Amino acid sequence: MGAQRLLNDISRDKWFQVPKPNGTANARLFCFSYAGGNASAYREWYKYLPEGVELCNIQLPGRGSRFKEASYTSLNTLLDGLETAIVPYLDKNFSFFGHSMGAQVAFELARRLQSKGQSTPDYLFVSARKAPQIPLKRRPLHQLSEKEFRSEIERLNGTPKEALENPELMDLISPILRADCKAVETWDYHPSEPLNIPIVALGGVLDQHVSIDELEKWADVTKGPFEIQLFSGDHFYIHQATDALMNMVSRKLSRILSFGNRCVRNRLERSLER
Repeated sequence: MGAQRLLNDISRDKWFQVPKPNGTANARLFCFSYAGGNASAYREWYKYLPEGVELCNIQLPGRGSRFKEASYTSLNTLLDGLETAIVPYLDKNFSFFGHSMGAQVAFELARRLQSKGQSTPDYLFVSARKAPQIPLKRRPLHQLSEKEFRSEIERLNGTPKEALENPELMDLISPILRADCKAVETWDYHPSEPLNIPIVALGGVLDQHVSIDELEKWADVTKGPFEIQLFSGDHFYIHQATDALMNMVSRKLSRILSFGNRCVRNRLERSLER
C-alpha cells in the first residue's frame, strides 16, 4: 500500500491540503496547525517558499474537508493516524513547522520517526509552544466550563472576532477546540533520546502564554543545532508577522535545496541498510 501511495499525488490524500501541487519539488514543508485550526491557516504560505519546496498542510479530522469525521481527543491516536498517512510522502527532503498545539504534534511525530529509523525532518520549526518537558502550570482548558472555555479562547486572540460573536458558529467550533486541547493536555510526556535534527524555536515578543525561557528549553530535546527567533506580535504572531517569519523559513529551506541530492541519497542509503 505504501508503494502504491508513493505513485499518487499527495494533494489527493485527505490528510493534506496542498495549495500549489508541485510534482517536481525537491522538498516538502509540512505545516501543523494550532488547536481548533485547520490546514487553510497556512494556505498562502506557498507564495513565500523557494520554487523547489512543496507546501503540505496537515488536515486533521473534524475540520475543513474532514468536518464530518470525529476530532481526536487522544494525541497518541492522532499520531497513529498521522504517522501512517505521512510516511509514504517522506521520499523527499522535508521539514516540519508547527504552531502551538501543532508544534507539540510535529515534535512527537519527529520523535516517532527517529525511534523507528525513519527519515527525519531537515528542520523542526516549533512556534509559540513551551518545550515538551515543561509541565502544564494552569488548569487544563478542556476541563473548563463552556463560559470559561470561550473566555480563555478569546483571550488567546486566535479566533476571529466574527466567530466569537456568532453563537451558532461557536457551537460548531468549540467542540473541535476542546477536543484538541484535551489531546495535548492529557499527553503524558516521557523523555527519550534527544532528536538529532536542527530545531528552530519561534515566538512573538508580546506572547503572554509562552515565555522566552520556555522556548529556550527546546534546546534540551535535540543534539542538533538550536536557535530561537522572535517576531513582532502575540501568541498568534504568525498572522501578524507573516512576511518576516516566512522569509526566515524560506532562507533555511533554501539551504536544504542546495544539498538536496546528497540528502536524498543519504535517505536511500539509510533505507537500504534497514
